[in-house]
Amino acid sequence: MSLEPLLAHIDPEGDIAPVDRWDPPLSGEMDLVIAADGRWIHEGVVFTRPRLIRLLSTILRRDADGDYYLVSPQEKWRIHVEDRPFLVVDAEQQNTNWTLTTNVGDRVMLDASHSFSLSKTPSGVVVPEVPVRFGLSARLNRNVYYHLVERAESREQDGDVELGLLSGEHWHPLGRLGVDAS
Repeated sequence: MSLEPLLAHIDPEGDIAPVDRWDPPLSGEMDLVIAADGRWIHEGVVFTRPRLIRLLSTILRRDADGDYYLVSPQEKWRIHVEDRPFLVVDAEQQNTNWTLTTNVGDRVMLDASHSFSLSKTPSGVVVPEVPVRFGLSARLNRNVYYHLVERAESREQDGDVELGLLSGEHWHPLGRLGVDAS
């Protein structure tokens, strides 16, 4: 099957499929990996077409079992995600609010429902992530992280200094610096 006719109708800012309302039976496992660096790899071959990645990202969800699936009304295929399925590749500030853009084209405003949380990467480094949709989250890309840290405010929190941003009238932590008591 050729994906060309379908891809021709995909808008880079297009709609996301209602995968949260679809409940097909598990069809099996697909040899598809979303690498920690954002690459999509099928049967050992890296996808090089951004529109194909965008298409697949619109039918991706994470279920309560913690696994990731590509879902259609009739099929559900388990895939492997090394860390988080998306990366934040850009951050823009407008007035007091920040909007983040992922590597697959999602745009999320930092607010109470889309707030940073700190978690460890597979290599053990603590890096912020932000929820995007359907149980999916995006890890901050290194350059975006440094961009945000340059504009961060600091607050004392439980004996540590916490760096973060205020956006959507909500505090978004970027990380903590231990305070030396000596």
